Amino acid sequence: MTEPRTSLTLEAPLDARAVDLHAATTIVDGLQISNWDRKTLEELRAGGISGVNATCAVWEGPADTLKAIGDWYQLAAANPDLVALATTSDEIRQAKIDNRIAVLLGFQNTSSFGDDFRMVEVFHRLGVKIAQLTYNIQNLVGGACYEPKDSGLTRFGHTIVAEMNRVGMLIDLSHVGNKTSLDAVEASVAPIAITHSNPTWFVENPRNKPDEVIRAVTGAGGVLGCCLYPLVIGGKEAVLKDFCQMVARLVNELGPGRVGLGSDCTRNWDDEFVGWLRNGRWQPEGETKATWPEWPEWFVGPEDFPRLTDGLDKAGLDEQAIRGVLGENWLNLFDDVFTGRKI
Repeated sequence: MTEPRTSLTLEAPLDARAVDLHAATTIVDGLQISNWDRKTLEELRAGGISGVNATCAVWEGPADTLKAIGDWYQLAAANPDLVALATTSDEIRQAKIDNRIAVLLGFQNTSSFGDDFRMVEVFHRLGVKIAQLTYNIQNLVGGACYEPKDSGLTRFGHTIVAEMNRVGMLIDLSHVGNKTSLDAVEASVAPIAITHSNPTWFVENPRNKPDEVIRAVTGAGGVLGCCLYPLVIGGKEAVLKDFCQMVARLVNELGPGRVGLGSDCTRNWDDEFVGWLRNGRWQPEGETKATWPEWPEWFVGPEDFPRLTDGLDKAGLDEQAIRGVLGENWLNLFDDVFTGRKI
């Protein structure tokens, strides 16, 4: 299992101004893929997080996805003092007032839709508000970030994009190929998001995005969620100051309303899960056993979110910009997209 977090005991005390700002802000994490139970949810509350896009499906087909959503219904029913399933920004804002966690159910792939576009509305009615088009490899919708050649958005992909626009489901491009991402931006009549990636100018990695893709997404009203996952920030030795300066540069270049955070936290899993997550059902297990990467000591889990507020303050962002990055920009995007579009 993931080791208990210890980083707050290793770092200098936070600036009082940052502590107050963090406490006053409605904080939204653009994506987490934890093995959820009461303890992991309490970590979010300890970090001051009021809303989270919680991955409930990656490789699962429609039937297994239904079971995963059922698990969330049970978890929420068993912990009403701590968590509520949400479908609107206002429910996240209310969760802040109630000191609870508002969970937006999300997919990191379109496998859950199978080959039937009608499943978009079915899962939307069950509470799914965000879906990533592809996860690392080609699927029926389009190309992915680890494919040697990106096919672009397929005909079926155009149908999925239109249906997601219609019902009010946010399109996520984090693990999607660059050509497919640009095609999706062009095809979508609603803003879309990159919930958990960084620029390739910060760290060169297939999971990060070139300027062309980032500017296409944010120029069309979308949001880039800067990601804390070790592989996309430079590993365990990554420095908080460098990460926050990256965020500040993006705010200056893209505008204060276009940048958020998507930690990609992976709490409470063992190494067997990371092997399944990377390979799914499409690739045989290799000779090298997959293991989780080590996180930098300044961000081990959701409880360390106050460190980000402090770092953003020290990077020179003003209070309004910090509030936007921490959550208000996600809330504004959700307000826009979740209403749906007439097609």
